Amino acid sequence: MTLHPDLALPSPEDFEQLSPEALAARMNGPEGQGLPGTLGARLGIRYVSMARERVVATMPVEGNRQPAGRLHGGATLALAEELASVGSWLNLDPQRQVAVGVDLNGTHVRGVSEGHVTAEARLSYRGRSLMVWEIEMKDEKGRTTSLCRCTCNVISMGA
Repeated sequence: MTLHPDLALPSPEDFEQLSPEALAARMNGPEGQGLPGTLGARLGIRYVSMARERVVATMPVEGNRQPAGRLHGGATLALAEELASVGSWLNLDPQRQVAVGVDLNGTHVRGVSEGHVTAEARLSYRGRSLMVWEIEMKDEKGRTTSLCRCTCNVISMGA
């Protein structure tokens, strides 16, 4: 498994020296528009803050709508899995391990038709081979729009 060439995850030694905002800037890519060629960039996901137990990002509704004009549930779930996977990576040695989503569910409780959503992912469980994240999406008024859970599997590089 090969990570994106522009992905600049810190080494475990460097992690503590970076602020949550500096980590987020690394994930937003060299141009600040996401990592080129990734789904996150295509969806317009922009990281705001990153820490080992909490990741925050935004995603625009524009360009991510379903035919009925509301934010597409699939885009919402992609945002949830992206945050859980990236958050899991922050708990691993990026030279030896990577995390991938293996289970994802979400409940959409409020439609959003404009603006952006902000997602906050919180680590609920950290084991040797699995991590479970709870992700809440909110609209620009701070109202909950979706509640998700994502389980990530830890994979050794080269496996």
